[in-house]
Amino acid sequence: MFKLRFLGKALDDLSRVDRPHQKIIKAKLLVLAKNPEALKNNIKRIAGADEALYRLRVGSYRIIFKKEEDTLVIIIVRIGHRKEVYLSLN
Repeated sequence: MFKLRFLGKALDDLSRVDRPHQKIIKAKLLVLAKNPEALKNNIKRIAGADEALYRLRVGSYRIIFKKEEDTLVIIIVRIGHRKEVYLSLN
């Protein structure tokens, strides 16, 4: 089981999402922490990123994260609507 760590910006992003979508996002994050293979159809590596970043698709929202296999930590970098979240990575 992985531990979830949030960067400060990701927590701000999550607080800006409306409540019903927050619940769905939190549920998906718990599934991601327990078993990332269960969501493998919704996880893709982000091309062109400086580091190994991945995105998890949750409806219209995207969760951008890094996975550290050796320490079993998933670092949540950004959470946002699919139209805007990728712009903040550059």
